[in-house]
Amino acid sequence: RSVIVARVVLEDAFAHQSGEEETVDAFVVMEGAKAQVLESKRYGDLAGVQLARPIVGIASTRTGNGYWLVASDGGVFSFGDAAFFGSTGGIALNKPIVGIAPTTTGFGYWLVASDGGIFSFGDATFLGSMGAARLNRSVVGMATAADGNGYWLVASDGGIFSFGSANFLGSTGAIALNQPIVSMTATPGGNGYWLVASDGGVFSFGDAPFHGSIASVGSAAIGLTLTKDGYQIIDADSVGHSFS
Repeated sequence: RSVIVARVVLEDAFAHQSGEEETVDAFVVMEGAKAQVLESKRYGDLAGVQLARPIVGIASTRTGNGYWLVASDGGVFSFGDAAFFGSTGGIALNKPIVGIAPTTTGFGYWLVASDGGIFSFGDATFLGSMGAARLNRSVVGMATAADGNGYWLVASDGGIFSFGSANFLGSTGAIALNQPIVSMTATPGGNGYWLVASDGGVFSFGDAPFHGSIASVGSAAIGLTLTKDGYQIIDADSVGHSFS
């Protein structure tokens, strides 16, 4: 079951920078190419469309009025107020794309491949990658720094790779995990981040406070997203577990 989760609201980092009020929390869960939207408008999906490769990632625009979907070949599909800035759909990739992250302006995005390769579009600046390095485990996701001038990559063993203004604040790369890491999310100020494993375990670094996990619940985690006062873990049944 391939499921991708993204928060489709005004991100905390944007609200912090602009002084605007946050909108309500809302999440999009992608299963295959169909979007299931929780507490938000759905701006479209690819249900019924024959895709060359499966959808593996989703990212919200800064307004919360649109989102991008990315396929494993790097094909990018834009909905709502999300503009198309380019893709790797026509490029022969060494490894498949596993995620997408927007810039803080909303006028660009990065794609990340499982080998740590980074592809930049729009106003997204290439700040480095792990594409030429030999990794212990595949990269499974990325998060962007609050100032838009850096990003972190995370591998399934919890190894963290930092670029630009994104500071290395710790990892689980040297820890024997019960289950692999599946996602990461940075704190609004960019001075910390959370990692979540497939068993729902949460690992906190920097100024990211530990609020709780679903490791004892027995539900598989597929993602972790920010809320106004904490975070929410989404399980494989598309149920959100909030902690604050």
